[in-house]
Amino acid sequence: MDSYPAVEGHGLIGDLQTAALVSRDGTLDWFCAPRFDSPSIFGGLLDRHEGGYFQVSPVGVEYRSKQLYVPGTPILITRFLSADGVGELVDFMPVAGDRATDRHRLVRMIRVVRGEMRFQVECRPRFNYGRDPHQLEVHPEGDVFRSPGLALTLNAVRDVERGADTYARRTEEGVCMFGTFREGDCGGVVMETASPDPPRVFSPAEVRELLEQTRDFWRRWLDRSHYTGRWREMVERSAMTLKLMTYAPTGALIAAPTAGLPEQIGGERNWDYRFTWIRDASLSVGALLGLGFTDEAGRYLEWLNDRIGDSAAAGVPLQIMYRVDGSPDLTEEVLDHFEGYRGSSPVRVGNGAVGQLQLDIHGEAMSALHLADRHGFQGSHQGWLDVRQLVDWLCDHWDQPEDGIWETRSGRQDFTYGRLMCWVALDRVIRLANRRGLPADTTRWANARNDIYEQIMARGFHPGRGAFVQRYATDVLDAALLTMPGVGFVSPADPMWQSTLRAMDAELVSDSLVYRYEPAASPDGLRGHEGTFSMCTFWYVQALAESGRLDDARLTFEKMLTYSSDLGLYSEEIAPTGEQVGNFPQAFSHLSLISTAVNLDRLLDARP
Repeated sequence: MDSYPAVEGHGLIGDLQTAALVSRDGTLDWFCAPRFDSPSIFGGLLDRHEGGYFQVSPVGVEYRSKQLYVPGTPILITRFLSADGVGELVDFMPVAGDRATDRHRLVRMIRVVRGEMRFQVECRPRFNYGRDPHQLEVHPEGDVFRSPGLALTLNAVRDVERGADTYARRTEEGVCMFGTFREGDCGGVVMETASPDPPRVFSPAEVRELLEQTRDFWRRWLDRSHYTGRWREMVERSAMTLKLMTYAPTGALIAAPTAGLPEQIGGERNWDYRFTWIRDASLSVGALLGLGFTDEAGRYLEWLNDRIGDSAAAGVPLQIMYRVDGSPDLTEEVLDHFEGYRGSSPVRVGNGAVGQLQLDIHGEAMSALHLADRHGFQGSHQGWLDVRQLVDWLCDHWDQPEDGIWETRSGRQDFTYGRLMCWVALDRVIRLANRRGLPADTTRWANARNDIYEQIMARGFHPGRGAFVQRYATDVLDAALLTMPGVGFVSPADPMWQSTLRAMDAELVSDSLVYRYEPAASPDGLRGHEGTFSMCTFWYVQALAESGRLDDARLTFEKMLTYSSDLGLYSEEIAPTGEQVGNFPQAFSHLSLISTAVNLDRLLDARP
């Protein structure tokens, strides 16, 4: 299992319709096409033998490798340093555009900047999670792997006047090429999916032009950011990461580009996150608007309004998640032939939690609509009718057991966070209706909102613990409730909140890192444990700051930044050893980093 690279030892590249992960040794071990939620072509991250990979690395020499992004872009450079030379692998995907396409390009450019270095390029795809066979077609200028559902073309990058000394070995399993590069040489591969053209040779000039176009696109995009605060580099990297996880044709934001990466190494908490959660994506609206990325926020809001409309037409509530095109089918299956990352099985694709009832998503969705309205986004008449129908449903159904924000699989409970976000949903939509003078039964909505408030105060606070608790009739703490002052439900100076924060300090916080809850105290239907949840740590920072503990908040935030990968990326969780676990990178982590940095900057600037 030592052959598996660390989760955080990867860089993310993408074209706004799909994405790939590249490890520090130059191995592309995760790539799905034509969309984020399509089956993998390279899935070596989940099975080193059966998943497939595409490796570019030096051979015949001892070397060290490091990774960095070209500043202001997601163009990834993997540097190989040896006594004889320094080589670079430049990986990027030209932007695919706003129209859905099966054709995607991934460029792997090799160049030597000092001395001499011999490289090996080995491509071994495994289509449809390693389940579909393929045939290899050899052409004069490249190769085509053809499976029943998709073709993958390898185009050579070569300077015909100054070419490297290269040769190749080909089998049905894959292609292995070798080449010696000297200072100034440039070569590599342009990989394409669903190309209608036969392989051809790309000149270094063509590849450099693609590189410059991709670089200029990302830098123009990043120039729209309004953020000039203390943590600009980390905030901008998080913003680019969120953009990379956005499906441009619909504006939907996925939770993560990976599936099956474990929350505990060797455990069973292995989920597919390549879908759009209403909660995660709605929370991104605040982060995006806070930076000035109004177009991205607007595109997601259009997608959200369509989902609300679909639900209203069917007379059902929102699902908790959808595919990036808005379709609702996320049937979960187990890939028994994959051993899983470092032996962590089962490997799941699809997500069985799609059928859960999670009442809190209405709060995140309505909060996003309310915030967008304050920034000048005005919905349509039909959109308001659909929202009104959804809110009326919530008035009738908020007071029932549900599955909760953490998607427990142990049965429905009266979760305090779910009730809290129902209160938020009603509060925000009442404000929206009043501000716009929109027709609504606001009296009924206000009565329901008040009933929720009274119930949480009566049943959600445990006098013995002196804290708001995860669910009624228990004394279990839950880090999701760190958001209570931020959403305006309770004053951060209220003694009930101050005692809650102290209880969380004592039980859920470990050297600034925050656990979601304690599974042993609140069984969630799964075996094993998990790491600290990165989004909860950022929520903790905000709760500290709002409670007047600004110095504690800043130190905790700075500590949390040390847990990022070398490239500034975060997975879902951090293990007790400090390594990152769970799907990677995680939208939750990055959007909460942005919101926390913006809010903490504001409070620090306002401090006398």
